[in-house]
Amino acid sequence: MRILFIGDVVGSAGRRALRTLLPSLRREVAPDLVIANGENAAGGNGLTLATAQEILGAGVDIITSGNHIWDQKEFLPYLDGDLPVLRPLNYPPGVPGRGYLQRGEVVVVNLQGRTFMAPIDCPFRAIDTLLQRLQGARIIIVDFHAEATSEKQAMGWYLDGRVSAVLGTHTHVPTADPRILPQGTAFITDVGMCGPRNAIIGFEVQDILERFLTQTPRRFNAAGGPAVLNAVVVDVEEQTGRARAIFRVDREAP
Repeated sequence: MRILFIGDVVGSAGRRALRTLLPSLRREVAPDLVIANGENAAGGNGLTLATAQEILGAGVDIITSGNHIWDQKEFLPYLDGDLPVLRPLNYPPGVPGRGYLQRGEVVVVNLQGRTFMAPIDCPFRAIDTLLQRLQGARIIIVDFHAEATSEKQAMGWYLDGRVSAVLGTHTHVPTADPRILPQGTAFITDVGMCGPRNAIIGFEVQDILERFLTQTPRRFNAAGGPAVLNAVVVDVEEQTGRARAIFRVDREAP
């Protein structure tokens, strides 16, 4: 079983890169399932119905998300619908949407960290509870949407041998540490993004610089121009759910 996981899609440039690059990437790596984090797809802030459909139409099978999934209020009712879109599992009970989804033999789980982020429910306890319910599921892919590298690594080691992969998202900066942990779980601290290259984590340089220089609130606008697509491929043994390999795939689009 081969999984292609694409980092956070940022704005129109990220969606354009996805449309441009994913068809050839699918032919090249021949994935059985394509997952992308889409929480920044709508102008850098959340998802809309149109942007979700655009991502799915480009060849993505399941969209994960994170803390920005709530930014576009008109999209919230769709989280309870048929769209294969996840919100983090460890939000408190009663919020819209679902935190995991099964597609064929693969269960995809979305978690969100708490270090330097909102103090929501514990992601470690939330995944423990879910795994008790999913007994018998062998191939489990976790998108851990978190800020702190230490928290992401902690989740990888915590789930080693219990899930097939723990793949970090949220920082938009790809890391060079893909590995198979001792008990067979594929791990990377951050996959990166599918978004503008000449930007600061996908957003207009001047917007971010002014925030650092003035320390005053301002809107961050998704940048345009050339884009990068950061992704990882994970190969999993179907009988055991253990990962056999994880490697980066990085492409550029005009």
